Amino acid sequence: MTIKDIAVRALSTGAKPIFLLKSSRWGWAPLAVAMALAPAAHATDLIEAWQAAWQHDRELAVARAAHGAAQPQRDQAVALWRPGVSMTASAGVASSDTEMRGAHFSAPGMGQSNDVGFSTSVHGGTATRIALQASQPLYNPERRAQQQQLQRQADMGDWQWQAAQQAAMLRTAQRYLDLAVAQEQLRVLNGQLDAVQKAATEAQERFDIGAAPITAVHEARAQRATLEAQRLAAQADLDIKRRQLADATGLPESGLDARLPATTQALSRDPQALSVWQEQADAGNPGIRLQQLAAEVARLDADRYRAAASARVELVAQAAQNRLSGSGDFGGGARNKDTNAMLGVQLTVPLYTGGYRTAKEEESLARWNQAQAQLDATREQVARQVHAAWLGLQAGAQRVQALQEALAAAQLRRDATHTGYEVGHRTLLDMLHADNDSASTRLALAQARSALLLHRLQLAQLAGQLDETVLRQAGQALAP
Repeated sequence: MTIKDIAVRALSTGAKPIFLLKSSRWGWAPLAVAMALAPAAHATDLIEAWQAAWQHDRELAVARAAHGAAQPQRDQAVALWRPGVSMTASAGVASSDTEMRGAHFSAPGMGQSNDVGFSTSVHGGTATRIALQASQPLYNPERRAQQQQLQRQADMGDWQWQAAQQAAMLRTAQRYLDLAVAQEQLRVLNGQLDAVQKAATEAQERFDIGAAPITAVHEARAQRATLEAQRLAAQADLDIKRRQLADATGLPESGLDARLPATTQALSRDPQALSVWQEQADAGNPGIRLQQLAAEVARLDADRYRAAASARVELVAQAAQNRLSGSGDFGGGARNKDTNAMLGVQLTVPLYTGGYRTAKEEESLARWNQAQAQLDATREQVARQVHAAWLGLQAGAQRVQALQEALAAAQLRRDATHTGYEVGHRTLLDMLHADNDSASTRLALAQARSALLLHRLQLAQLAGQLDETVLRQAGQALAP
């Protein structure tokens, strides 16, 4: 296989050529390394980044593990009202002495006797006990409140998982757009550096022939040094942003290439009024729902320790057998055996607990008041966040429109300034300022479009509506 064949095949797979030099003998000959073997970076889609983050994001992995406790809590709530069965078995060394006086005795064929005494004894004997007991709760307000607590805690686990997913989705979109803006900033600076380098070369040539002052050369060099410093900072920022997205998604850094929003019309015009978003957030915001459930758990905890919840009724069935065998005082061997069984209803009423239940009830009521106050604070905070995101969406659309008009005007000004510089009506400094203004406006427009897209996603998250469908709609606004 010739070098030309290798190069053509590598190009067809998307590899990047570093440098190729035409040769009459070989057709295609490398001056240095002719081809980079690593595949070219392709534009990463927003939904692709999210699907990778779903499997790799560390914070989401922690939330996923925590959510695994929700179903066991529901199983515990159901099990509280199922019957419980227990068995007790014991064995050991024991002694027993029984003495009875003044008893009445009667037996067939033996007549009757009064003032009879009975005595038994077992010394150093072997004792065993086996007992089996089953109970079914019939009435237990404390257990009912505990069951409802477990159900609410499981619901809290579901809402925490939903909140974690939406936070991870917004976090991924934020990192993606940060990378896209960082890439645009570096691209703009590179374009400025190319233009300034050409201007510096031209200024030097004009000075050499006496057609331009030395100040033009100094201005171009100063501008080039400033832009070079900015480019180095932008490159470092780009590397950081790319690393953040790579860590969250598990995608290789070399293959990450984010896309900027190209159009924001579908996202900037929100038909819903602020009051509608506020109502949706109050009903569906995960933070509010979590705080509501926390207040209910605190109230149910207080119900567990109320005086009216202390009594309980259970259906009880039990069977037990006690054995004791060994040597006694009244014969060579002695044995006692006791077998009993019972089926019935058991009532338990605690009469005095030393003030424990009262103190627990007061503590739970204080925590309930705290949860209610926290709920009000959370509602107020979410309302402010919804207002800010909604205003950002409304004002952001106008800002994008204004920056689009400003960019068009800046480009016309730049072109006119370049023409004026060529004919001698404008200075090099005027041309550099025009280039800077055009580049700054272009970067500000990219940042405004990214911020507008994030405001839309934030609004959906605050209302509890951020999902993959919303994210796909946001991805459609990105440049192809």
